[in-house]
Amino acid sequence: MASGVLVVVETSAGDIRESSLELIGPARSLAGDGGVTALVIGSGVDAAAADVAGRGVDRVLTVDNEALSHYTTDGYTAAIEAAIGQVDPALVLLAGTTSGRDLGPYLAARTDSVCLTDCTTVRWDGSTLVGTRPVYQGKMLTDVSTTPSGVAFAVLRGGANPVAVAGQGSADVEALNVDLGDSLRVKVVDVAVPPAGDSSLDSAETVVVGGRGMGSAEGFAMLEELAAALDGAVGATRAVTDLGWRPHSEQIGQTGKVVRPKLYIGVGVSGAVQHTVGMQGAETIVAINRDKDAPLFKLAAIGVVGDLNEIVPALTQEIKAARGK
Repeated sequence: MASGVLVVVETSAGDIRESSLELIGPARSLAGDGGVTALVIGSGVDAAAADVAGRGVDRVLTVDNEALSHYTTDGYTAAIEAAIGQVDPALVLLAGTTSGRDLGPYLAARTDSVCLTDCTTVRWDGSTLVGTRPVYQGKMLTDVSTTPSGVAFAVLRGGANPVAVAGQGSADVEALNVDLGDSLRVKVVDVAVPPAGDSSLDSAETVVVGGRGMGSAEGFAMLEELAAALDGAVGATRAVTDLGWRPHSEQIGQTGKVVRPKLYIGVGVSGAVQHTVGMQGAETIVAINRDKDAPLFKLAAIGVVGDLNEIVPALTQEIKAARGK
């Protein structure tokens, strides 16, 4: 009889996608006697598998293949289905990345099963799987439920749960042989990556975000300098990316990334709901805006009303001096 939880761990260039590590805590609470098995997929994943093995899982499976160095639906599907056949879990958890949102419904359709997507939490109520998800741009939470007849799938929103702590035991690691053969219909020939030195929004402890109040794409130069002084990353609102001032990979909000930094600094950000659902989990929020009625001030621990063109450079210089940069 199916039991336990299978956690899908995505990797990129052998490194773990941090949002995958957020799945281990929820999996632990859902697994019951069946335990938690982590499936690490990618190329050159020995170090990643050893890392995951020490984060509170009971077992680690790896599918290590050069063809899996970059995500493809066919490749990851073959790996996950092989792991399901080996483990026979009651539930498979995937991170709410572009890949996870692609895989969850696809795997459910292939197995004639069910998939709950964009959930912040998932729980069992007897034999019913219940997921909680935000609706109406995060203004409300709603429960969606299903009673699966076989393995079920759930995609958890990134940033909704803490990353599993390292140093929690050491699970056995086992290689799972999956013959991909010529089954991959898509071949990745090139991947665009951020310039060297850029900090990832997903893992940055400090995020400096610019809104339409920056006035132009050129205005973001001062935010890049401030972020560099803080060893942080630069983010943007949807209005900014729609204007073409910043790449969509930096967008934070309902249709972008969800971040939970220790420090969030919003500069020229009004604080529309579409954006705040993606950053309201930050530990400390600082707002800088000339409009004293900007909604972001309601969330901020520190609010500065004034001209950002004067405040940001002065703040950057003070930080550089304090940190000896």
